[in-house]
Amino acid sequence: MITKFSSKTFIALFLGVAFVLYLLGVYWSFEPDTFDIKEEVTKAAKAENVAPVVGYTTTTALIKVTETLLTKPGGYLSNDAIPPSVFLDNIPSWEFGALEMVRDMALVMRQEFSRSQSQSIENEYLKVAQPQFNIDSKSWAMPSAESEYGKALVELYKYRTALTEINSQSAQFYARADNLRDWISEVTKRLGSYSQRLSASVGREQFNVDLAGDNVAQQSTYSDANVELRTSWWKIDNEFYEARGACWALLHFLKAVEIDFNDVLEKKNARVSLQQIIRELEASQEAIWSPMVLNGSGFGVLANHSLVMANYISRANAALIDLNDLLSQG
Repeated sequence: MITKFSSKTFIALFLGVAFVLYLLGVYWSFEPDTFDIKEEVTKAAKAENVAPVVGYTTTTALIKVTETLLTKPGGYLSNDAIPPSVFLDNIPSWEFGALEMVRDMALVMRQEFSRSQSQSIENEYLKVAQPQFNIDSKSWAMPSAESEYGKALVELYKYRTALTEINSQSAQFYARADNLRDWISEVTKRLGSYSQRLSASVGREQFNVDLAGDNVAQQSTYSDANVELRTSWWKIDNEFYEARGACWALLHFLKAVEIDFNDVLEKKNARVSLQQIIRELEASQEAIWSPMVLNGSGFGVLANHSLVMANYISRANAALIDLNDLLSQG
């Protein structure tokens, strides 16, 4: 009788814990909301008792996006090794997409935005911060990914503070058209990759155009003239959420760039172009009402969320390429 009672108790306890972990996993899987970059800049400047200068907004956006990765519900989940986060894959994919945009921005800030010329000295804070983002996103100990990203945040805060020190030349942010073009070039490559991977959710065959446009071009190994692109059924939701996370981070960076590069955009009459790109990315963040990422055929009965996301990303990417061309004109 005692054994039977204990077994029932154990089963009830197990089911109760499993249910709690399930609810916790659902809560942790909610994507963070977008934030108002202007409001964040105002709060930060007030807390530091400084006046925002050129570069303050972009640095604040990088700081806030990184902090969101670490402090959202459940914290940073990509490297967790215990339930329920070990069973989650959508939000870790979202985190990786946002992290990729953070890495690109940190690198461009170190190499371009903070330097006046190719021969100028690197900023000491960004020189330390940028490599910290390159640790394996799934590293959980010695060191953990969170600890390295935290170290990067410390240096970014120092850089942002140094920007506002009028009597010091230890940090600069150069809002020039050529610097902005360098960052946009990195972003367009990233978005182009996401667009292709999302479109491959339905599978399609295309001609190999890797060497098109150069009749003497070569590549390392032979490739078939026709290539079939298809995302594995098991990875469709991962690709979707990674792209969604990247768009979330990029959306905030573009809003920051609109402020810091205001004069450049006005001179090129390019502000409206940037605003349209922001609008496309905002559409990519609309709520998903389906309990799962659907993968219907292009004109089938069911929706295909990957193709919808690919559409917004492709439109934003095409507009970014046009914006880059506009910035290159005198």
